[in-house]
Amino acid sequence: MPQRSLEKSRPSIFWPLAGLVVPLVSLIAKIRITGADKLPREGSYVLAPNHYSEFDPLIVAVAVWRAGRAPRFMAKESLFKVPVLGWFLHRTGMIPVARTSSAASAKQTMKQSADLVEHGRGVIVYPEGTLTRDPDLWPMRGKSGAVRLALADGIPLIPMAQWGTQEIMGRYQKGLSLWPLRKPVRVLIGDPIDVSDLRARATEPAALNEATSRLMQGITALLEQLRDEKAPAERWNPSSHGQKETGRLDS
Repeated sequence: MPQRSLEKSRPSIFWPLAGLVVPLVSLIAKIRITGADKLPREGSYVLAPNHYSEFDPLIVAVAVWRAGRAPRFMAKESLFKVPVLGWFLHRTGMIPVARTSSAASAKQTMKQSADLVEHGRGVIVYPEGTLTRDPDLWPMRGKSGAVRLALADGIPLIPMAQWGTQEIMGRYQKGLSLWPLRKPVRVLIGDPIDVSDLRARATEPAALNEATSRLMQGITALLEQLRDEKAPAERWNPSSHGQKETGRLDS
């Protein structure tokens, strides 16, 4: 069992939430985590998982909690203005992301990154921005939100893959497939992606593209291990397939 971090061992709003969510999710999914020790016990990090089911966030949240950290996600800024929900998001330290101009976005990223370092918090960012459009559920083209946060203050950028959630809730599926209970879901956390050579050029599109490419390669390699098969040589690009990219985490 991973050593608990201070943020998990100190009383917080996460305690009652975990008391509700973890048993419920554990009743639905039998989650096996490999590489939990790759998640820092203390300090900031950016965790980047693959995304192919609306049930993914619950799997990822439980996995991160069991690995010893408090799960925090990026969420649309507009959600923070919703009564009750906004209060909850603020209290749990979730991070708002807004569709803003490039200059405003860069300034926001710098502040968010500095806050993560100052408070020693991690954040979960889906680099694809939405559910993958790949027909076989492989990671598609990534966006730069996760790497921007990581590069701004040299925060560890950690890839993660999970597989099995599609048996609980398929992509675009309306409800859950609950029977049989405790469907197996495997989670694999990898070593941090080395982007240190790109930090001096963190605002340049070429550097962001390279860092994002490395991250998506890392996530895909982990998923290949879980699925025991090779991903397509070319990553799915919704734009080239006439598909509209939508999602709450676009960056």
